[in-house]
Amino acid sequence: MEKDSLNKKSRAIRRLVIWYKRNSAVTSIVDTAANSAVTASNVAGNVVAGAGSVVSTATNVAGNVAGNVVSSAESVVNTASSVVSSASTIAKNTLQPLVFDPLKRLQNSDNLIINEEVPNSERIWIAVDGMGGDYAPVPILEGCLDAISRFPINIKFVGKIEKVRYEAEKVGLLDLLEKEIDNNRLELIDSGDPIGMNEEATAVRKRKDASINVAMDLVKTNKAKAVYSAGNSGALMASAIFRIGRLKGIERPAIGALFPTRDQTRPVLVLDVGANTDCKPSYLHQFALLGDVYAKDVLQIEKPRIGLLNIGEEECKGNDLSIKTFELLSNEKSFDFGGNCEGRDVLSGDFDVVVCDGFTGNILLKFLESVGGVLLDILRSELPRGRRGKVGSAFLKSNLLRIKKRLDHAEHGGALLLGVNGICVIGHGSSKSLSVVSALRLAHSAVNHNVMENLNQLQKLQVLNS
Repeated sequence: MEKDSLNKKSRAIRRLVIWYKRNSAVTSIVDTAANSAVTASNVAGNVVAGAGSVVSTATNVAGNVAGNVVSSAESVVNTASSVVSSASTIAKNTLQPLVFDPLKRLQNSDNLIINEEVPNSERIWIAVDGMGGDYAPVPILEGCLDAISRFPINIKFVGKIEKVRYEAEKVGLLDLLEKEIDNNRLELIDSGDPIGMNEEATAVRKRKDASINVAMDLVKTNKAKAVYSAGNSGALMASAIFRIGRLKGIERPAIGALFPTRDQTRPVLVLDVGANTDCKPSYLHQFALLGDVYAKDVLQIEKPRIGLLNIGEEECKGNDLSIKTFELLSNEKSFDFGGNCEGRDVLSGDFDVVVCDGFTGNILLKFLESVGGVLLDILRSELPRGRRGKVGSAFLKSNLLRIKKRLDHAEHGGALLLGVNGICVIGHGSSKSLSVVSALRLAHSAVNHNVMENLNQLQKLQVLNS
């Protein structure tokens, strides 16, 4: 195994060296061609100047006939100079893209925004708890305004209107805010204070005007198709249960988060990542059913492979919860159960849905959030120093940025609360504008793929009616 690993590393290093040398060679050709063109141009200029002197002398000596002859020579030299200059331009335009254009294309591709005008009647209304989160309301508002320009959504921004306007003016967002209000793409909904991060989730029952309650009521009355909050996740879950209710047959809702895998087009859904720290086997069974529907509808996977997070692949491994849950999932015929999933297999791409209790899932989520930054720090410290290192780093810059993009939790800024009778997206407490945009994209995708219709079909399953 070690020999194979070393051989693979050696081959990868050889390929990188060959790639670098080839690009260095092309760069050298471009520089040589440009320098040669400049030299040729200078020579041509000198020849022309010399020809001009000859013209003057010949005119004085031989008269008009000689002057006409040498003038023709001057014209030929000018033409030659023009050809050399054109050759220089062609050389640059032909050779330079071989080095630079692919990098530009890669760097620009991550920042493309498809901004197609969609009529207001076709845009989806999403309720946003504008007061929830460590830095609210500014980053939440900034993310909402950005998301409106990117996706076919409208926002009902819930918060203390005077404070929202005051904070927006301080950071220069008031004009854009007013513009989107005039365009009927954003609406400010007044509310009370948010439920604090250190408050009990049950506080939602006493404070009916809390921002999360007002936002949830908009979903309940069908004035919005989804709700997003970066505030107290326990309060969001409690508000969802009290106001829009659980799906029939689902004992406990679960928070499902998308994790990146080796295949960037196929993330894995992990649930629960924090809603239920203590679970029964029946809860995990229901999580698997919820995850299966989500993977089919939103991730567009025809037959999702379900895994149970455990310390080993064997069915006899794990604690009492794992062993009993394994038996339940093995007997379920409505989805494809792939067996136990070890920690190292979560990001492998072998599973589309991984179920676990909320305590384990939350630790896994928080660990993953730190991986992107740590990995980039390691790469930076290991890159060679000096001139060659800088050149190599320049070629790898776009690759490093894409690695960070794939591992950055801000790019997957929201987790779906599955099991309640509406689409609820939970954001991280420290969410900035990019996280908000990502979460609103997730909310739009869930609405657009009719997730709730198929989740409601689960109540027909015998296992949920028994």
